[in-house]
Amino acid sequence: MSPAPVPRADGAALTALVPVMRRLRAECPWKSAQTHRTLARHLLEETHEVLEALDTGDTALLREELGDLLLQVYFHAAIAEERGEFDVDDVAADLHAKLVRRNPHVLGEGASSAPGAAGDTAGPVPDAATVNETWEAVKATEKRRTSPVDGLPATLPALLWADKVLDRAERAGTPLATPDPTAAAADLGDRLLALVAEARASGTDPEQALRDAVRRRL
Repeated sequence: MSPAPVPRADGAALTALVPVMRRLRAECPWKSAQTHRTLARHLLEETHEVLEALDTGDTALLREELGDLLLQVYFHAAIAEERGEFDVDDVAADLHAKLVRRNPHVLGEGASSAPGAAGDTAGPVPDAATVNETWEAVKATEKRRTSPVDGLPATLPALLWADKVLDRAERAGTPLATPDPTAAAADLGDRLLALVAEARASGTDPEQALRDAVRRRL
């Protein structure tokens, strides 16, 4: 017998979390003592646990870890709400507006309400590369970047950071010179950067490729 279909989310469970988080902040000694700064390490840990679940392919674990990560969003929003700064609804509203701005091919004026819908006047659906270009172009305009590293957190893993910088420099029309890994003067950093450039050229995520290579040997 096939499993029953999973009902589509209606947001009720997300809404129910708001008063729960408020009560925990008010009545739980540990939770009421936390700040944005003290929660930072927990946010990082939960993010890595989600990545671990993705790598292992454990769906049940992924579901649990995504919940733990979502808790961090509610936690930080509850703290901000107490300070009169913003609440979780503001976070969701900002995200909604961002998704509309950056996905005009789906959510913009003239886009069809459903794939293949009658009366579709939006024209052919762009491919993934074009969609990504649009997203990055809108994002760059919003952020008013003047440098390829603007907005990139220094805490990003080095391979991911290098990949992002190379990508942004290329989009800006000022690609970074790729080091020659065989040159006598090339140090380990140059060789690693060359590997990141090689990965980009082949459409490979260098961070994930390294994670997979290590896991295959465990």
